[in-house]
Formats: sequence, structure tokens, C-alpha cells
Amino acid sequence: MSAPVRLGVVMLCHTQMNIAARMARHWAAAGAAVAVHIDAQVGVDAAGAFRAQLEDLPDIHYTARRNCEWGMFSLVEATQEAAATLLARHPDVTHVLLVSGACLPLRPVEDLIAWLALDPARDYIESVTAADVGWTVGGLNQERFTLRFPFSWRRHRKLFDRYVALQRRLGVRRRIPQGVVPHLGSQWWCLTRRTITAILDDPRRGEFDRYFRRVWIPDESYFQTLARRHSTTIESRSLTLSKFDTQGKPYIFYDDHRDMLEASGCFVARKIWPRANALLEHFPRPATLPPSAAEPQPGHIDRLVTRAVARRALGRPGLYMQSRFPRKDSENGKTAARYAVFQGFDDVFPGFRDWLAARVEADVHGHLFSQDRVEFADDAEVGPGCLSSSAAQRRHDPQGFLTSLIRITAPRLQVLLLSPRDDHRPLDWFVATDPNALIFVVTGAWVLPLMGSDMPFDDIRRVGAQLQAREEEQLSILRSVWVKARVHVWELADFLARPAAILHQSVQELAEVPLPGDDLPAMRPVDGIGAFLQSLRNAGLQPRLMGDFPAPRPAIRE
Repeated sequence: MSAPVRLGVVMLCHTQMNIAARMARHWAAAGAAVAVHIDAQVGVDAAGAFRAQLEDLPDIHYTARRNCEWGMFSLVEATQEAAATLLARHPDVTHVLLVSGACLPLRPVEDLIAWLALDPARDYIESVTAADVGWTVGGLNQERFTLRFPFSWRRHRKLFDRYVALQRRLGVRRRIPQGVVPHLGSQWWCLTRRTITAILDDPRRGEFDRYFRRVWIPDESYFQTLARRHSTTIESRSLTLSKFDTQGKPYIFYDDHRDMLEASGCFVARKIWPRANALLEHFPRPATLPPSAAEPQPGHIDRLVTRAVARRALGRPGLYMQSRFPRKDSENGKTAARYAVFQGFDDVFPGFRDWLAARVEADVHGHLFSQDRVEFADDAEVGPGCLSSSAAQRRHDPQGFLTSLIRITAPRLQVLLLSPRDDHRPLDWFVATDPNALIFVVTGAWVLPLMGSDMPFDDIRRVGAQLQAREEEQLSILRSVWVKARVHVWELADFLARPAAILHQSVQELAEVPLPGDDLPAMRPVDGIGAFLQSLRNAGLQPRLMGDFPAPRPAIRE
């Protein structure tokens, strides 16, 4: 019959000493032996007050104080000395748990002991080979084991970076000790007495310590690597719930995480915000009889943190933050919702805007990018989200104008009209590469308003040439292999040959409701378009976007 489990706890304390003292008392009150390392950077008064609060507990021991720096070997040394103290003073300690003063026990210590008793020979330490790790932040995955890191990354950042660059340039490559396969993992582990003793008493410990003294962040690799040499059964996970963001910084738990932490069933969590008073009052939970050996269930927190990491890194669809706006294509979706663009339809049907607004559940705007003003759906001076109808203001940031309009009104569909006459050149590529965009274009439709114009014909030809060149430029973008929008393009001749079918097809893609076959807005007169196009040709302009409109034969002179 195996010996009963006796827990030993190594506590590394460097801040918030009042809270750390409360946690140390909790561990000791539950029967755990506790070895405390107080960082040398903690003031004498704070360290003295810490010890005074716990002087009635004989199973709390203190080790020599070291100045522990993040990423340096001093953290490993502090852990080694505290673990050795526990093993020497408490021969009945069967497991050593490493925690910090910022760790908060969530469940009773008796639950942890009962859970460890289910498999007393198992070591719980996250330990994965450096070659397989994908979560290392900072660009030093394998190199942390093959270069030297004598300088503090936090205190001597420039010196650190320059020395790394120098070693890379010189091709420096450290020899990894024979028989050592570098592993990485969380700093927080729970090892059996057998394994931690084997690590501390290893005949080659001096060699290993000298090697890891110049490894970067050795507290995440020293025990994780050496446990692989001595442990008979490793479960590669930490019993401490700790999550990190995309910058490698730990997530901090606040009062509003209380229910989530309790539902996780985890034994310990870090880091806790020092002023999370409700959290600190609720945890640790009192012991229950009998102790529960229920498996921790951190899956829900994992999913929430994964979504939070994605949200922080990518942002919300269509929302441009100052921190990521200058970086092209770093957005999480160009726009927040689907929207539709109709070009040329109102040139064929002058009342198209009102007709469409009566048939689809959407905000049907006019020409939002008109040269003169922004034509909101209700012709208001101020649009959704206090967007101004001033064309001058819109020109300062046309992309921001469009994305703001769609995000503010989401999920309601937004529809806008477009024309080669409009000031939308800065948005052509943006809209064309936006998967949320539905684009319907009747090419050459701008010729119909010109045909009915009373301008001098020379002006008509000049304006027609400008509009055609502008639309050809836009079409070259819409035909690019990079287009992600859903694009439908018809030549004017094709559209006029079957206006009802094309119009109903386009509207049904928005509303998904079939329209009666005779439901059409009033069409602009198109009689004489062939003769008009021929007149443009005769004046030196070659119409290329309208399709084939036969010109009437000229009268024969007698």
C-alpha cells in the first residue's frame, strides 16, 4: 500500500506580500509544508511583516533571498533551494507544487491531495520539445538553447539584442549537454518527490546548471527538460490555470471572472489582480467532506481566452482601431456586414432608388460618394452614427466613412448607388476585395443621361470620354484575380434586352423574395441610342462599354 500523499509547496514571492501571506497560511493550514522564497527586491519592512504574520506556523520555512530577474537563472536557483529545503525537513512530503505569491487556490487543498492520490507516481509538468512548440513569443525558440544570454532582457534590452545579433552573425552555436533534449513549458508544476530528488541530486547537475545559466528564460525549460530524464510518468500539463496573450503576457483575473473560475474546477489560478477583493474573498473555497477528486475542466476558460486573444489580435470585423489602422490588410474583415452596390441602374431607371427601397429590407442610399454631397437614405444632413453629409469631410477618409456606416447600421443591409461620376476611386480596390460586398454594374449606362442632355455636343463627347475612361479603370479592378466581392457585370445592350430578368435576379439576391414579372420602375427613354452612339463615333469617341446598338442607316442624298 502506497504512503499517503503529503504536499509540499514552494512559494516564490516578490510583490503584494499581504496577499501572499494569506495564501501561505491557507496552504499550511491544510497540512502542506511550505518553503517561501522572498525576492531580494522586496523591502525589509514588507518581508519582516510577511514573516510576522506567519510566525505561528512551524511548517513554513524561508530560504536565502535572491534577486530574481525575469528570464534569468536566479528563478531556477530560488526554486531549487526551496524544494531542497522541503525535502530535507519533511521526509514525508511526496509531492512538491510550485506556485507564486500571486497564485490563488480555487479548490480546497484537500481536493488537490485527493486528486494526486489517484496516481501518486505521476508528475504534472508541461513539457514539450522545443522543436514542436508553436506558442513561443519573441522569436527565440530553438535559439534560446544554442546562444548565450548573459544580459537581462528587461534591464539591458539594447545590449541583449545586440549580443544576440552578434552571435547570429558569428554563427555561434552552443553545445547542448549530451543526453539532453530541450523541452519547454509552464513554469508552474507539481513533481513527485522521486523526480525532484533525482533532478537535484543528479551527478551531472553542475554541468546542467552551467548550461542553463545562459539559456534564455530557464524557468520555462530547466525542470521541463530534466524531468524528462528522470520521471517515469509525465502528464504534460500544469495544475495551475495560467493563460497568456499574443505578446506572451499573462492574463489577469478580476472580480467578474469569479463564476468562470469556479466552474473551471481548477486547483490554482494565476495571475490575480491585487485589488480583486470579491475574488480574494470568495477563494480559496472551504474544504468539503469527503474531498472531491473531480477532474479540472478548464475547457470553457480556454475557449473564452482563445476568442479573447483572437479579438485582441484581429479586432472586430469592420472596426478600425488606431493601433492597427495604418497596417494594410491587418483588419479582421474589411467591413462588419454585407452591403450592396448598384452602378448604372439609376441611369436606366431614374426612380430606381425609391423602387428598390420599397422592396427590400434595407437602407437604400443614393450616391454616397457624389462629388457634391453624401446622399443618405433619408436625405438627412446627418446620417447614422452622426456621419456628416459633407463631401469634403467624407473625402478625408472615404474608407473610414464606408466602414463606419456599415458597422454602425449592422446587421441591417446597406445599399448604395454608384456612378463613374462619383468620387469613389480611393475605394475601388477596397470594395472589390471585400467579401461582404455585392456589386451590380451596368456598364455604359451613363450614356443614357448624356443622350437626353441639352449640353453642347462637344461637351457631351468630352464628358463621355472621361466617364468611359473612369469606368474602364474600375472594370479592370473588378476583373482582377484578387477580387473577393461578388460581382455581376452586364453591358448596357445586354441589360436592355432583358431588364426584368436581370433586375429581378439582382433584387432577389438581396431580398430572396421573387418579384412579379411586370414589377419594374419607369425606364428612361432609350430610342435613338444607336444613332447617338454613332454620332459619338463620328466625333472621334469610340464607345466600348455599351455593347452592340445598331445605328440606323443615314438617309441617301439625291
